[in-house]
Amino acid sequence: MSIGTAPVTRAPVTDVLAVLGRHLQRIKAAPGVMILTQTMPITMLLFFGYVFGSALAMPGREYRAFLVPGLLAATAANGIMVGMFQSSQDCHRGVMDRFRTLPMSRAAVPFGQTLADLLTTALGMIPLILVGLAVGWRIDGGPLAALGGFGLLLLLRFATSWLGCWLGLLIRNEEAAGQLGSATFVLPLLSSAYIPTDNLPGWLRTLAEWNPISAMASASRDLFGNASPSADAAWPVAHPVAGTIAWSLLLLAVFVPLAVRRHARGGE
Repeated sequence: MSIGTAPVTRAPVTDVLAVLGRHLQRIKAAPGVMILTQTMPITMLLFFGYVFGSALAMPGREYRAFLVPGLLAATAANGIMVGMFQSSQDCHRGVMDRFRTLPMSRAAVPFGQTLADLLTTALGMIPLILVGLAVGWRIDGGPLAALGGFGLLLLLRFATSWLGCWLGLLIRNEEAAGQLGSATFVLPLLSSAYIPTDNLPGWLRTLAEWNPISAMASASRDLFGNASPSADAAWPVAHPVAGTIAWSLLLLAVFVPLAVRRHARGGE
């Protein structure tokens, strides 16, 4: 029986937990990617908050309170880069081929990877939150709304990590994935993560407001009590909580089966 056509069974919890543990050990042994992805938002908070903030209509602390939820949203979207790099690295080094020779569910491997990313992201957001509080950001909404905001951030991160996982399985080369992953830095720039979209040209504003990161940034600001959604914005930003949930479920519905099927087929 060929590796790529091995029978796929329902994912046992033990298989998922085994792969999850493997990825957590991998991050512990080589934490470079995690450290880079978690320190970058803090660097951007200090740079944008104290340099660009003076050039905007929202000076100083007001802009930093606007920026922190946007950086949290960008961190959630960063699952694309991390997921793509991890899965392509495993493909490039033959790890995925070895997994497919084992008597385990084909779905366990991508599920274990994305769950590990979800856990590390939940912990990795803590330093950004603490630095945000230190520079003037505050959670002015109620505790339940704040928990809902963090829940939405993790939901979007989970969805984008599946997209990244599928892309990495498709590319199968860690160098190419690293180059493509660096291009994802542009996505938050084409959103409301760092600046309001009100004064953008019409076509660019439409593009930015239909970016899932804009919906997540607006939902975070709304649930954390930092700013209300703009009523005249595109639907995902005018209804940011519903928009974020819709984008996340759409990504999961499309890329979970694609990633599982791609892993099962291997390089075919």
